[in-house]
Amino acid sequence: MTITEKAAYIKGLAEGLDLDASTKEGKILNAIIDLLSDIAVDIEDTEDACAELAEQITAVDEDLSELEEFVYEEYEDEDDCDYDCEDCSCCDYDDDEDDELYEVECPNCHDVIYVDDKMLEEKGITCPNCGTNLEFDLEEDNDEE
Repeated sequence: MTITEKAAYIKGLAEGLDLDASTKEGKILNAIIDLLSDIAVDIEDTEDACAELAEQITAVDEDLSELEEFVYEEYEDEDDCDYDCEDCSCCDYDDDEDDELYEVECPNCHDVIYVDDKMLEEKGITCPNCGTNLEFDLEEDNDEE
């Protein structure tokens, strides 16, 4: 039994009681029954609208899934890349994921910068904070060892 059917059943019960609509009690009960009927209709309309929206969302979701499949399959086929691979040049794959980091303090702004072996091999970097050109001379360190 739907909510509108239940409201109609209550209205039928009230009519079967032969309530006097001219009394205070009869007026209030009739008003409550009319309100219940209106609420029941509004709820059914809302449920219908929600069901329609759910169908539309499902259709959009299916369309989006098809589009994602088309776009991502085409992109993967084009590059043969899974964004974490050794076989392609697009990922800048690095076998040494455990590179050691070194702290370098900028002599100009005293900002601490972390550099790895690759950056040290380049013989210098630009301080990201103040733009000072920092040069690394590793030859002295090799002589001390």
